[in-house]
Amino acid sequence: MEDIGKVNSMQLYVMWKNLTIGMTSIIALITFSHMLPYFLSPVVALVTAAVLYVYIYNTRTTHVTSCMLVPFATLYGCLGYAFASILLNVLYAWGVKSIPNEFIFFDGTYVPSLILSPVCFLVSGYFLLFRKSLRICKSCRVNGSEAYETGMMRQVMKVESPFQLRNLTIIFGLLSVIIWVYFLKFYVNISFNARDKYIFVWVAIILFVLDELYFIARYYNLYLDLKEEDEIITQEELNDMTAKTYIRYYVVCGNYIYVDSHTVDPHASYKEVVDTPFLTKRSMNGIPVDEVNRIIGNMTGYRDGELRFFYGRKNSELTNHSILRYFYFLDGKPEDYPEINVEGEWMDFERLKYLYSSNPGKLGDTMVTDTTRLATIMLTEKTFDENGFRKSKIKMYNPSFNLIDVKNSNLDFQDDKWINISLFNSDTPMFRFKRWWRKFLNGSSNKRKNGSWQ
Repeated sequence: MEDIGKVNSMQLYVMWKNLTIGMTSIIALITFSHMLPYFLSPVVALVTAAVLYVYIYNTRTTHVTSCMLVPFATLYGCLGYAFASILLNVLYAWGVKSIPNEFIFFDGTYVPSLILSPVCFLVSGYFLLFRKSLRICKSCRVNGSEAYETGMMRQVMKVESPFQLRNLTIIFGLLSVIIWVYFLKFYVNISFNARDKYIFVWVAIILFVLDELYFIARYYNLYLDLKEEDEIITQEELNDMTAKTYIRYYVVCGNYIYVDSHTVDPHASYKEVVDTPFLTKRSMNGIPVDEVNRIIGNMTGYRDGELRFFYGRKNSELTNHSILRYFYFLDGKPEDYPEINVEGEWMDFERLKYLYSSNPGKLGDTMVTDTTRLATIMLTEKTFDENGFRKSKIKMYNPSFNLIDVKNSNLDFQDDKWINISLFNSDTPMFRFKRWWRKFLNGSSNKRKNGSWQ
């Protein structure tokens, strides 16, 4: 699976591009807010948010996997600024005269950065602190996004995504301090002079431009380092690659799974991780089930096991490459199978779950992804019904599962139904209202498609 584990050069470009789009959006918002009449500033912010949304949607539908946290953070920053500025002006119109003129966009001294910088600081800080619980991040992890599933790009994103957010938080925090200290200590509300314009407008633009130059150098050097380590795969190499199908088997007996605790991490040769030792590949698109069954029978030395499909995914960049996962259930006890043809050991699934929850770095990357999907689907199905409501009225009830439950289950692990329910269920705040609103929007959309509006 070496090819799948490499970083597509386009992925690094898109990672830099996402950050650039976010910072450019803020620069454009500040610039146009001062070029146009001030009362149009919230409109500019909403248009900027709409452009970011279209960019995010278009990027997520392409075949290039990348983290979209920075575009999302800047989108919500623009929305937060628009609503905060509108709210302050509504309060002023209702007679709250203590609001300074610099916050009133019907006045000639309106200063957008007084609101924009703190709002963006709070939003980017929130994304940084709670990124692991954000829906966009949960969706990537539980759906087995290639960015989180395969090879070096997983490691790159684990470092660069929080680094980008931390960078934005620091910049917006620094801007907030500079602008507010100047506003409270040095600004004179008589006329908007060149010094005021420099502090309120140009300082932000200069900081973002310098930051952009830093990230250009950072990602160019990262590209050179990865290329030197042979971790880069070019677009030409992608186009020339033949179709390949990779198969991962999880051999199970009772509540035990057969693993190799000394698997060498392909991206850190000094590190050993726990992973399944049953891996194979074929240079073709897809493999007949009989062939899949024959392969695992030869690898284990036992042909009487029960083969069951787990799930499969096509690689987003290598569209002719796919990874299939299968369970192979053996009857009896692990002691009944002392001579497995592949080196490894039987590990209690409770021990594996402990490693997964306490120290996932001891597991192979793909095994972490597969365990996440398995656990999410099993636990969600035990906790919620198909409508997203809890089966038990005891809200603190948290079920568990084991590999015997997996064997006896009839769940389709390829289907994302339970994944979606895990992200949106009765534990979600205002669940009933949001559920009704989604149905309303879907119904309206269907009516428009069918041309049934009256």
